[in-house]
Amino acid sequence: MVLRGVQVARRVLLAGGLAATAVGVSGIPVWASSSRRAAPEIASTSDWQAREPSSPVQVLDVKPVKIVVHHTATPNSEDTSQEHAMELARQIQDFHMDSNGWIDTGQNFTNSRGGWLLEGRHKSLSVLTAGEQHVLGAHAGEQNSESLGIENEGTYIDAKVPDALWDSLVELCAYMVAQYGIEPGEIYGHRDFMATECPGDVLYARLPELREAVGAAAGKVVAQPVVWPLLRAGSAGPRVSALQLLLRARGESVPVDGVFGGRTQEVAGRLAGELGATGAECSGTRVAEPGLFGGRGWDGLVPVVGGGASGDVVRAVQTLLISGGRYVAADARFSDRMVSVVREFQASAGLAVTGVVDRATWQRLLA
Repeated sequence: MVLRGVQVARRVLLAGGLAATAVGVSGIPVWASSSRRAAPEIASTSDWQAREPSSPVQVLDVKPVKIVVHHTATPNSEDTSQEHAMELARQIQDFHMDSNGWIDTGQNFTNSRGGWLLEGRHKSLSVLTAGEQHVLGAHAGEQNSESLGIENEGTYIDAKVPDALWDSLVELCAYMVAQYGIEPGEIYGHRDFMATECPGDVLYARLPELREAVGAAAGKVVAQPVVWPLLRAGSAGPRVSALQLLLRARGESVPVDGVFGGRTQEVAGRLAGELGATGAECSGTRVAEPGLFGGRGWDGLVPVVGGGASGDVVRAVQTLLISGGRYVAADARFSDRMVSVVREFQASAGLAVTGVVDRATWQRLLA
């Protein structure tokens, strides 16, 4: 079923009966404040004639706490019709089931360049409407059990995001936030968890704006998240040097030149696979993405390190502190002086002040 018979995706009614445009190119919506908001128009799997899943879709008795934004990595079509959007949904499902070997479409919802919203994995629409459970998808690795996935049609490596797609993305995310109580700051890109360029540099760069737009709709202050960096061909600087030192600490033979070049890419890409940071593409068409490092790859690489430690791991911390303008000796020793500097850094970043470099401290150092 379609939740609204007439498409009003860019306009909603305010409490006093007046109408207001939801989100324009400014990205700031004006919506009625309510703990439960009207659902956007979303075409169901039956509307777009989806295949039946090859196995039962799993519904978890928990609410999702995150939203993960993807792009389909398909051509940036000029066809903005609903018919095209439905054909895209069928193509994605065929790819996910026949090439990836998944039981159904991987994402929970699809958003077309024309602003048409569609249910992805079966049951996602009815479960979202009820607002109490979560349909387990296959779009973002270990995040699937706690996140909703939205595929946005197109490739946004360097292409502009269409206004219609942007407006419907804000509307869908705002509805998800209202249904489940998700914090607007818990909207992420696929690359925040996996070694992938998805959802493309352009769309990814607009995620802070998306969080703010959804936060405005929900009447919430937005805390922008701190995420792991994505390293790829052309990356250079202290973060790459830190990665190289961390790899050397694991016994890998890589240069420490601050350049994400051939040998570093090779070793980092292999490690990303070993750590589960890569996998079958969630997108509608397979795009080879060799030699990337990011997401949970960092989680599996950074150790907890503190006073008395020595070696390349300590050098990695020192490299990042020095690049941030803090003076420590680059001597690979976690001295009392370095403990003090780490404590100062943690205090300035709003972290627990321990003098020990834990996951949260690594993430801030690498930001």
